Amino acid sequence: MKQILIIFFWLPMLLTAQDKIEGMVMEANAENKHIGLAGANVYWLNSQIGTITKENGTFSIPYSKDYNKLVISFVGFKTDTLTINEPKMVHHWLVPSNQLDEVVVEKERDAVQKTFFSTQNVVTVNSAELLKAACCNLSESFETNPAIDVNFNDALTGTKQIQMLGLTSPYLLITQENIPMVRGASQTYGLTFTPGTWVESIQITKGAGSVVNGYESISGQINTELQKPLTDTPVFVNGYANLNGRLELNTHLNTKLSDKWSTGLYLHGNRRDVEVDNNDDGFLDNPLANQINIMSRWQYQNAEKGWVSFFNLRYLNDEKQIGQTDFKPDTDRFTTNAWGSEIDTQRFDGSVKLGYVFPELPYQSFGFQTSYSSHKQDSYYGFNIYNIDHESIYTNLIFNSIIGNTKSKFKTGLTFAYDGYNELVNSQEFNRTDTSAGAFFEYSYTNLEKLSFTAGLRLDTHNRLGTFFTPRFHIRYTPWEKGSLRGSFGIGRRAANIFAENQRLFASSRTLQLQGNGGEIYGFDPEKAVNYGISFIQGFSLFERPGNFSVDFYRTDFDNQIVVDWENPDQVVFSNLDGKSYANSLQAELNHEVLPNVELRTAYKFYDVKTDYQTGLLQKPLQARHRYFANVGYNTTPTENGSQWRFDYTLHALGEQRLPNTSSNPVNFQLGDFAEGYSLMNAQVTKVFSKKFEVYVGGENLTDFRQDNPVLGSNDPFGTNFDTTIVYAPIFGRMVYAGFRFKS
Repeated sequence: MKQILIIFFWLPMLLTAQDKIEGMVMEANAENKHIGLAGANVYWLNSQIGTITKENGTFSIPYSKDYNKLVISFVGFKTDTLTINEPKMVHHWLVPSNQLDEVVVEKERDAVQKTFFSTQNVVTVNSAELLKAACCNLSESFETNPAIDVNFNDALTGTKQIQMLGLTSPYLLITQENIPMVRGASQTYGLTFTPGTWVESIQITKGAGSVVNGYESISGQINTELQKPLTDTPVFVNGYANLNGRLELNTHLNTKLSDKWSTGLYLHGNRRDVEVDNNDDGFLDNPLANQINIMSRWQYQNAEKGWVSFFNLRYLNDEKQIGQTDFKPDTDRFTTNAWGSEIDTQRFDGSVKLGYVFPELPYQSFGFQTSYSSHKQDSYYGFNIYNIDHESIYTNLIFNSIIGNTKSKFKTGLTFAYDGYNELVNSQEFNRTDTSAGAFFEYSYTNLEKLSFTAGLRLDTHNRLGTFFTPRFHIRYTPWEKGSLRGSFGIGRRAANIFAENQRLFASSRTLQLQGNGGEIYGFDPEKAVNYGISFIQGFSLFERPGNFSVDFYRTDFDNQIVVDWENPDQVVFSNLDGKSYANSLQAELNHEVLPNVELRTAYKFYDVKTDYQTGLLQKPLQARHRYFANVGYNTTPTENGSQWRFDYTLHALGEQRLPNTSSNPVNFQLGDFAEGYSLMNAQVTKVFSKKFEVYVGGENLTDFRQDNPVLGSNDPFGTNFDTTIVYAPIFGRMVYAGFRFKS
């Protein structure tokens, strides 16, 4: 009877899956129940073709006669290799293992995966990649990946700003398990609120994203998948320390309550109370900081009946103190005794995800997502006060099915969002409420041999942006074996939160001017842009070792943009775009296993990003037009008990960067037109003693390169020439760190 039910369960897909392998990966149990494993790796041996199982354990992977060994792996389970000689359904249980170590899985599966058959240009970064550097939080998770640029934000907070396609993070849709997360009040510091150990994988999508996730994505999307209580280790402890005084502790505690319920408690704390001023300018090179981050995560999975759900609750308290080394908040706040700043954030958020796959129709499902967050930040920068309270509600309902067969699929659904903002900028209040409701439909056609495309359209009505359509289109063509040519087009809109996104400008003597045109958002019209691009990837085998080459070009044209003009060193002017604003991005990348166990990644990037400022069309300031990236990784072959060495080296080379105009400053406060290029080198060595314990040591900015004079007017921080915002390079020099990881 059980065999008959299994055949009936998969029969609809057997009738339609002609050029791909579809199936389900499950956790082996005594009752042989269908407990799906989410996030398991499924790939063809010795190829670049692979996928990851969905939340209910199902997967779909292209079938090719060139390969017949299908590898299925997951951390903590035995890796199985299946012989597949024809398209068919795969219904496979993985057995828990006490012999295999996680590093074996990492060796067999690329830590960074590029899609060959998806219509979108997606790069997936697995947790193995995050172990290659000091990944303390999400903002520091992209140092070994060329898809994202990591820039320095200011000379005080130590916060790193990420960019994609030449545009800063506000133009990215940053989601956590496809729920918008880093936006609004959290735009500047939100990436530092997700600890690196919590991350299971990161999906980076270049260009306009899917209409399913909203209308705000312009240059791309970064989605973070968190560790799952069902598949994460029962106990995980990570300790970290660096010579700049930062201490960090991460603990995961996971329990399987029953065959359907699992829960996890995730604890993170970091602290820096050592004052460091290596350049002797009287200002802290890094903030004094203290963060407590607690998340309770619950997972329900009943794949036999088609249900899977997640429930999260999180509380965060983050405190930073920046400024002069002799600044004491209790006595010096809002005085001229010493210049200082405090940024205190309290955040609470919760989310629910519910999914149902129809047992008799596994290609048909619906999903429900909803989240709530309360973000409260109280801060001051010298005499400038900036407080913001942001309350947000988001809901998304999605239905998936097919039209005729599984080559033609569609998604449709409804979205509702609410954002309430209360801001205080010095003595002026800015309060507003944003509400939107929308509907979307997305059709995808998949022919894995030649052509696939995805076309989506959504209609939204917003109390400030109005009623508007958002079209998105992606296409993929396979001209020859292991080659994939893609194109994309999409429109994005957003309400710019000009103060939350530009908080660093408060740490200067510049005056703020709002030259609005009577619009609905701070007196401005909403931002609108068109993004379109083309990309090509070619897989190859050289010396019987795999590799790939890719090149992509994207352009973003703004119909309207909130221009932040700080070409005058005495002021910052916010205005609606009057003229042109565009961003051209070209990237070429080569990845190859040059020797056994030695992987090389190289990339070159060119940016042409210009905007019409009050003084004319200018290249974006603090934006290197030329960037070069290289990463070399070497892993020794694991022993029987899992012992292994891992070595990683990363090089970032940046060309010259245009500096904001400082010609009207006194001569000793002028910086010139351009900053010279420079290189940064990072390295890490990891010793894995067994599957339970490993230690690592590493260094960033090994050549100790530092920007000269990062704080203008540091000797007179209350004077007219004080400015901490013109930062184009590191200010804290070489950083050495060490840590350990324990799993049980």
